[in-house]
Amino acid sequence: MKKYLIIGGSTGIGHSLAQILAQQGNEVHATYNKTEDFEPIQGVSFHSLNVMDDQPDLDFVGESLDGLIYCPGSINLKPFGRLKPESFIEDFKLQVVGAIKVIQACLPTLKKSEQASIVLFSTVAVQHGFNFHTQVATSKGAIEGLARSLAAEFAPKIRVNVIAPSLTNTPLANKLLSTEDKIQANADRHPLKRIGHAQDSANMAEFLLSEKSSWISGQVISVDGGMSRLKV
Repeated sequence: MKKYLIIGGSTGIGHSLAQILAQQGNEVHATYNKTEDFEPIQGVSFHSLNVMDDQPDLDFVGESLDGLIYCPGSINLKPFGRLKPESFIEDFKLQVVGAIKVIQACLPTLKKSEQASIVLFSTVAVQHGFNFHTQVATSKGAIEGLARSLAAEFAPKIRVNVIAPSLTNTPLANKLLSTEDKIQANADRHPLKRIGHAQDSANMAEFLLSEKSSWISGQVISVDGGMSRLKV
């Protein structure tokens, strides 16, 4: 049995991953911020946490940790000219600085594991430019750089990898997938002709946390229905 911490585990990909890890018999801790009406999961301990706090309280983790997954994110799609610099700063605080604070807080406990793994999340929009994605692509681009640097610094003790999904049917994407027509239009943009499910990225995260990926670190892995590589 291993111990995992999922930051942002009350909905979406984080919630799906918590289910997978708990079903395997692991000790799973997951955090939530504003969403208090989430579906409980047997074997998962949920804790309130605001990553925007100066010093997030992670005392509940204990003395050791085998895996850390950071899921918080935002999707604010606007023309560049309508975005204020403050919007970029707030997004950076949530997606990048929040991850930094959590990783720094958990580093001593991760170092006690025989084989620790950190999984972060980016987006297909970093490597495959899209209109109106400047805010999210800026923050997630920083996440990719952070992960590669940490993977080098933490090797060989701690592996660090990134998952870069395309549009995934989670609460974060509700505005983009609010009708059947929007769902179908977005599905048609992908070579595999569907949008992502939370479990698609959760399955990849489970693999990157496991010993099955013990020779993989510093990678950005696309889970995007072929969007970033295929032209069909």
